[in-house]
Amino acid sequence: MLHIILYQPEIPYNTGAIARTCALTKSKLHLIKPLGFSVDDKHLKRAGLDYWPLVDISYYDSFEDFAKSFQGQLYFASTHGHKKYSDVTYKDGDGIVFGRETAGLPEEIMDKYRDKLIRIPMRGDLKRSLNLANSANILIYEALRQNDFFGLE
Repeated sequence: MLHIILYQPEIPYNTGAIARTCALTKSKLHLIKPLGFSVDDKHLKRAGLDYWPLVDISYYDSFEDFAKSFQGQLYFASTHGHKKYSDVTYKDGDGIVFGRETAGLPEEIMDKYRDKLIRIPMRGDLKRSLNLANSANILIYEALRQNDFFGLE
């Protein structure tokens, strides 16, 4: 199983779309508070459609609370990563952490896990990056591909 960790997500549509992907790939979703929306938000529910009952989801009050309970290897998606996401060998039980849509991951987390920062190659002349849900899907499917999709059909 793959773990997807969203650090203080702000946009319900992104979280809903990622939750839908997690449901369809049997990946576990971890949400670290504070969230920029209510989990009852109609936009969140609409983006996740009727997949919500299929989502294995946990909530945490802080990154520290999450990190204390997580047993697998963590990778951190960031435009500041020096290693391409495709250069990592993902294993069953690994997790991928994504930062806020507007600010990414905080410096203290990036400093602590500098050797685990991964990036998606893209144009360097723009100060923009891919949408959070798109980025998560790219990394989820690379990790799944490397593991023969964990038996998904």
